[in-house]
Amino acid sequence: MSPGYWIIVIAVVIAMLYPYVRILRRTGHSAWWLVTMFIPIVNLIMLWVFAFAKWPGVARVER
Repeated sequence: MSPGYWIIVIAVVIAMLYPYVRILRRTGHSAWWLVTMFIPIVNLIMLWVFAFAKWPGVARVER
């Protein structure tokens, strides 16, 4: 595997992770929650936790 291959792999990984960091910061969570994405089973649990939790950075409209 050439150095060019690893440069492309690193660039793709950064391009994939950057939007997740931005979303986490906008919702008021630490970007360190991104680490859970790399732990099997925990990543699925955290997906559900974030999907149904109240996000501190987003104002909710109560009806």
